[in-house]
Amino acid sequence: MNAPTACKPRVAVHKFSSCDGCQLAFLNLGEALLTLAERVDLVHFAEAGPLDPDTDADVAFVEGSISTPDDLERIRRIRKHSRMLIAIGACATSGGIQGLRNQANGAEWVAQIYSHPEAIASLERSTPISSHVKVDFELWGCPVSGPQMLAVVNALLLGVAPRDNADKVCTECKRQGYPCVMVSRGIACMGPVTRAGCNALCPSLGRDCYGCYGPAENANTDALAAQFGHLGLTPAAVVRRFQSINSQAPVFLAAADKLRAGSHD
Repeated sequence: MNAPTACKPRVAVHKFSSCDGCQLAFLNLGEALLTLAERVDLVHFAEAGPLDPDTDADVAFVEGSISTPDDLERIRRIRKHSRMLIAIGACATSGGIQGLRNQANGAEWVAQIYSHPEAIASLERSTPISSHVKVDFELWGCPVSGPQMLAVVNALLLGVAPRDNADKVCTECKRQGYPCVMVSRGIACMGPVTRAGCNALCPSLGRDCYGCYGPAENANTDALAAQFGHLGLTPAAVVRRFQSINSQAPVFLAAADKLRAGSHD
């Protein structure tokens, strides 16, 4: 993204199937966003005002999963017009909470809900952006935080690769001096297999991490599932821990499938 001061990098922010929370992380930067706007040219960002979805961009931030035929066509256009594409948030990186429908018969429940199911244009599965186009960087979280977004943009403006924080939430608890809720209170916590980035928000309040930042590097899901069993969770309850916001992340999906298979042995 290095460019002469007379030619600011062009940045676009696009939305797909999602709740808008990751875009709001940008807006919630407040004053920092105004400073950022002086350094880049925001060419498309519906939440903030500029509308030009098919414009060329140096960097395109993409929120949301691919869930409809229109989504599929649009993400291909965005990729074609973007030098760098960055997927932001759980929906864009793993299919999001809507990915839970991948485990069900979509056509069946659409028919149960809507009086004219033929009017619903939906793909069979909700999938991450990387399933369809090349993604240059992924920023996990539900939602991502403003400081995360700002760090990525600042890195790109400096001409360096953004840092992928794949540490575990447990490391954040230790840095902040928070007592382990699993050890001190016997609460089943996803922190040992979840990537950092939230500053251990939930454990800081004395509650368990529920995995909203997706799987960490070298996540030992077998050991954690066994520990959850020792804490009294049934196999079905442990499956639900892995099948939540990032249910379609390969590591969590494999852990859930293994537990289901084990419960049928």
